[in-house]
Order: sequence, then C-alpha cells, then structure tokens
Amino acid sequence: MSMEFLLATGIGCVTACGIYLMLRGRTFPVVLGLSLFGYAVNVFIFVMGRLWSNAQPILVGEGPIADPLPQALVLTAIVIGFATTGFVIELALRNRHESGSDHVDGHEPGHAPGYVPSTANTEPEERI
Repeated sequence: MSMEFLLATGIGCVTACGIYLMLRGRTFPVVLGLSLFGYAVNVFIFVMGRLWSNAQPILVGEGPIADPLPQALVLTAIVIGFATTGFVIELALRNRHESGSDHVDGHEPGHAPGYVPSTANTEPEERI
C-alpha cells in the first residue's frame, strides 16, 4: 500500500464520520461533525502540496523543494477553525439555555414547538 492510498482512506473515513455526525438531531454532535469535517479539509489541503521526503522548504541549491503554501493555509485554517468552533459551542449553549432543548430544531420530537420542559421544583430552595 502506498502512503497516498492510506491518506486518501483516512481523509475519507474522517469525512464520512463528520457527515454522519452533522446529520444527527442534537447540537453537540453537529458541532463535532463540523470539526471533523474541518480537520478532513485541512489534511486534504495539506496533502495537495504533495508528499515529499527529504525536501527542503526553502530554495537552497539543487534538489526537490517542498511547497510551504499549503502548510501556511492549513495553519491559518486551524486557528480560524478553533475560533469558530468556540463561537458555535457558545451559540449551542445559549440555544440550549433559552429553548430548554438540545435538539437542532429547538424542540424535542413529539412536543409542540413552544413546549418548555417544566421542573419539579420551580421555586428556589430556602437556606437555613
């Protein structure tokens, strides 16, 4: 087996897992799926720069040269992906707090859209 085949298989598996998680009905699996899909895209961009062994990233004499542009793009994408993942998690937490549901539609299946689950004890406890 070649390294290209292994990387293509790995990218395909991570992409499939990410798509599966994005199709779930809860918000946090969707966030994890988006993260996995972003990782698969980052590895794909990195591999598009070709797999070199013993290649220098800067022109020094003769020999093969590795392209530093895909590495720079992936590094930038990792930073932006981390920031947007944190933002999406905050949005999911706020939606969970306001709607009372972790479902992506904002309500649980089988309940009316305005249904908010009630708690057994709605009044605060008294401290002695």
